[in-house]
Amino acid sequence: MKPAMETAAEENAEQSQEKKVITRPEMEIGRYHWMYRSSRPHRYHHVPALRGNVSPLGIQGCFECCIKCLGGVPYASLVATILCFSGVALFCGCGHVALTGTVSILEQHFSTTASDHALLSEVIQLMQYVIYGIASFFFLYGIILLAEGFYTTSAVKELHGEFKTTACGRCISGMFVFLTYVLGVAWLGVFGFSAVPVFMFYNIWSTCEVIKSLQINMTVPGDQICVDIRQYGIIPWNAVPGKACGPILENICNTNEFYMSYHLFIVACAGAGATVIALLIYMMATTYNYAVLKFKSREDCCTKF
Repeated sequence: MKPAMETAAEENAEQSQEKKVITRPEMEIGRYHWMYRSSRPHRYHHVPALRGNVSPLGIQGCFECCIKCLGGVPYASLVATILCFSGVALFCGCGHVALTGTVSILEQHFSTTASDHALLSEVIQLMQYVIYGIASFFFLYGIILLAEGFYTTSAVKELHGEFKTTACGRCISGMFVFLTYVLGVAWLGVFGFSAVPVFMFYNIWSTCEVIKSLQINMTVPGDQICVDIRQYGIIPWNAVPGKACGPILENICNTNEFYMSYHLFIVACAGAGATVIALLIYMMATTYNYAVLKFKSREDCCTKF
């Protein structure tokens, strides 16, 4: 009987030793208690095992925090904002300078009487003021859409436990979707309208190239080739002279004002096209986020019941 009792005691001693095995988190807490003796053991909770870059006290590492923050960035809205700012800046800046050069060309070569192009001058001045308003509006609207993209992306991915979508937030997202669609359609019209001066300047430039080629080949005199601005309807038919022919037209094409206005109108048209693309990206991003938020709200309502 004695050996049996000794073996049972030895087994109990081995089990007690196994139970007393100290894990690494417990060692960390014990070292913390030894370093700071004023701390109380009962204030600490169970520390999970170490995984990856998580600290012994359960705090996320720097890498996990960076990945979580990058996951909440609305990349589509960010690209659309940069493209929208660039497009609007090109359209407004280049369009403003090109309109000023156009008025100067008309006054010097096609309409010497101020009363003939007075209405056109007023319209161009009004368009320049509109350009100021467009630039200011889209600067604010782009920032608001980017902030809304951060909000909806974080709500969709549920990056924060307490950061949930509400009915007011879904209503605001729906309003931005509708407003972005309206602005997209409007900018399609602006893009088409900005192509009109490019077409006019291209016709003048191509006519000048024809005159130069005729002078080189010595076939037909260039005096018979003219450009009549009155055909485009920007100045009345009684404007004097209203048209330019031959060497006069060639001199107009060689001026710095014509060269700058022509290329600035091209850049302004490209800026309007970039803005249209940015608004299309905004449409897709806002529509997707709104649809997901609406679906998640219905799912949450179903789980509550």
